Amino acid sequence: MNSDIATLTNTTTTDTLTFDKPKVEDGAAMWELVNNSTLDTNSSYKYIMMCEFFAETCVVAKENDKLVGFVTAFIPPERQDVVFVWQIGVDQSQRGKGLASKILNELISRTGCKNVNYLEATVTPSNNASQSLFRRLARDHQTECEIKECFGEELFPGDDHEEELTFRVGPFNK
Repeated sequence: MNSDIATLTNTTTTDTLTFDKPKVEDGAAMWELVNNSTLDTNSSYKYIMMCEFFAETCVVAKENDKLVGFVTAFIPPERQDVVFVWQIGVDQSQRGKGLASKILNELISRTGCKNVNYLEATVTPSNNASQSLFRRLARDHQTECEIKECFGEELFPGDDHEEELTFRVGPFNK
């Protein structure tokens, strides 16, 4: 794909996948992908809101116009050099193909992340796939992956939520 066109349309194409900023119409498909997976569920409103108000820091991956992956993320107002990844979803049909890594690379290359030096996310100790994803991102960018305690399990209601660890990847050399 011509890079000038990609810049103008905010779309990147790799093989048959297209990476783009989400539109509010993508929110329902994001919600459905999550509800058909083991990811923590949020309201459908959350996905629509992320598409509307945080499109610059969210990415949708589509294959033949079908949503097959996404990341929802935002830049915390008090830490403008960080993009915080809230959730990454990958359709069952795309697992094991490196789609989550491609989505994260698309995210940090966005104009909206031009001042971002670090990517952060919280991950539970049992989520080996996400831990590997963020460590791989650090390796691929030849940078650090710092891990520290974030939210203890005592903060969550009920007995079914593990603690959350912060994974901080960076600094990125852009």
